[in-house]
Amino acid sequence: MTASRQGAPGFSISRLADVILPKLVLAPTVLACLVGFYVFIGWTAWLSFTESRLLPRYEWAGFVQYVELFGNERWWGAMQNLGIFGGLFILVSMALGLLMAVLLDQKIRFEGAIRTLYLYPMALSFIVTGTAWKWILNPGLGLEKMAHDWGFTGVTFDWIINPDFAIYTVVIAGVWQSSGFVMALFLAGLRGVDDSIIKAAQMDGASLPTIYTRIIIPSLRPVFLSAFMILAHIAVKSFDLVMALTGGGPGFATDLPSIFMYQHGFTRGQLGLGAASAMMMLFTACAVVMPLLYSELRRERRG
Repeated sequence: MTASRQGAPGFSISRLADVILPKLVLAPTVLACLVGFYVFIGWTAWLSFTESRLLPRYEWAGFVQYVELFGNERWWGAMQNLGIFGGLFILVSMALGLLMAVLLDQKIRFEGAIRTLYLYPMALSFIVTGTAWKWILNPGLGLEKMAHDWGFTGVTFDWIINPDFAIYTVVIAGVWQSSGFVMALFLAGLRGVDDSIIKAAQMDGASLPTIYTRIIIPSLRPVFLSAFMILAHIAVKSFDLVMALTGGGPGFATDLPSIFMYQHGFTRGQLGLGAASAMMMLFTACAVVMPLLYSELRRERRG
């Protein structure tokens, strides 16, 4: 009886520690995330309704900054560039990632080395990627000069200095950076498909392309959603890649909302306008992602 009474407090203390200690350890991280995310979003939202310029001002000014933003031609040009870059970046990255994943799923030789080679660009920062592709696409240093040195003097590849094609060089660099990561997502999804389903389809006479297009790929809907959300997030917040590759030029040919926000908010002394553009970037991301999440949640509830 005495031993049980002495053991009871120790048991209760250890049990209490198991409950409290994880919360105490995680509390600073959770607090930092709340302050660093939601508090600063709220602060930026408030600044967008003020006439803040070089320094913050907290007097309410209504929708003045949004009216100025929507009347700014450069902003609409940046949004158009985001549509081109984001659409092609997401589409091509997902298509290439899925194709590479399907090829690697065939249990080919040297799969580990090839997978590492595909994934290597994701280990680089966008600054490094932009700088490397800036050298590769430079007509005086990269592919065009190499072709001329080999005797193909008629070859021209000046997209990076051509205002009509410069945005597509950003797409090329972004796809090179991210398609390997998308491949890894799809490959993990493919390896999670039950082999018995594939064997049953083969016994019924289904060809391998039919098995992938009719059975396997449709079952990867959650992977498609995850890849789309990640790529959309990368596209909307793209800044360092464009600054390292083109600097937003030539002219404003590769200008994106993130560059517009940075330059107006921090280099031109228009903090309120920069805050308004930042909030519009947030609304754009939510407008793309939230309907997909809602439809997926409804689908899971019905299922």
